[in-house]
Amino acid sequence: MTVPVEAPPSPQPFDPADELNAEFKTIQGRSLAKIAWNRLRQDKAAMFGLGLIIFFVLIAIFAPLICHIFNVDPDTPNQNLLDDLGMPIGPFSGASWQHPLGIEPQLGRDVLARTVYGARTSLIIALCSTLLAMLIGVTLGIISGYRGSWVDTAVSRTMDVFLAFPTLLFSIAFLVVVGQSPAFQNSLVAQVLFLVFIIGFFGWAYVGRIVRGQTLSLREKEFIEASRSIGARSPRILFREILPNLLPIILVYSTLIIPTNILTEAALSYLGVGLTPPTASWGQSLSNSILYYQIDPFYMLVPGMSIFLCVLAFNLFGDGLRDAFDPRGQR
Repeated sequence: MTVPVEAPPSPQPFDPADELNAEFKTIQGRSLAKIAWNRLRQDKAAMFGLGLIIFFVLIAIFAPLICHIFNVDPDTPNQNLLDDLGMPIGPFSGASWQHPLGIEPQLGRDVLARTVYGARTSLIIALCSTLLAMLIGVTLGIISGYRGSWVDTAVSRTMDVFLAFPTLLFSIAFLVVVGQSPAFQNSLVAQVLFLVFIIGFFGWAYVGRIVRGQTLSLREKEFIEASRSIGARSPRILFREILPNLLPIILVYSTLIIPTNILTEAALSYLGVGLTPPTASWGQSLSNSILYYQIDPFYMLVPGMSIFLCVLAFNLFGDGLRDAFDPRGQR
């Protein structure tokens, strides 16, 4: 009995178009965001900064859960853990399993609880003030750069005034005056809103100047002229053509302004014109620790390192983000 043997399939004729199609599939167009992310992933310092930012954000979000796990509270005193002079019993601010970072002198409040709640306060104020500064700066910068004429002159001179204004001194004077009212002293929301307004309102000029310069360059590009030639109105050109091209710059400078606002909030709280006790704040904890740094230096180290690491994280990530969005950046 003869078993039929199937003939091998005949080879397909070579078609150069198939090779071109395969090569085309492997080389796909990538957006600016994907290119920037690929560059950013290669920057170890920026990724380290991003990891620290995520760490602090998670600490701020889950501050109540962290305190519940360790069974501590930011406002509960532990007088039984203090000696006769009001200092923590034991080294490292009386650190123990229940109080991993020790307790405060005199009041005996848990340092870990104060630190995690201070992260929440500092990040909320820094992020909200940055959002306010970017909103004012981007809006006025785009309008100034696009409209030109007397509008550009008026906005530019206003930017010069804000850049030359002694913001810190005015903030201290303003908060001292406002801080005398009972509504301010007894309301945490009012204190946060005032700090956000002070820091954000006086911090928009730097962003506005950068956005104005980029808008002056973009409005002379060919795609803007093409939009005008087909009858596009100014709002469409501003929001559909110019603003998307400014998003990388806005994102980069937002990450670089946040650490500055964190330091500003800490400085105001350190000087006693920011958040009032018993609200947890890194600047306030640092201010309190100055009185005991010779006796208990660890108490000063905790809020100081928290501010240092958080500011360092945003600066590293902001620098990496700036390099990633710069097509001329050398990696």
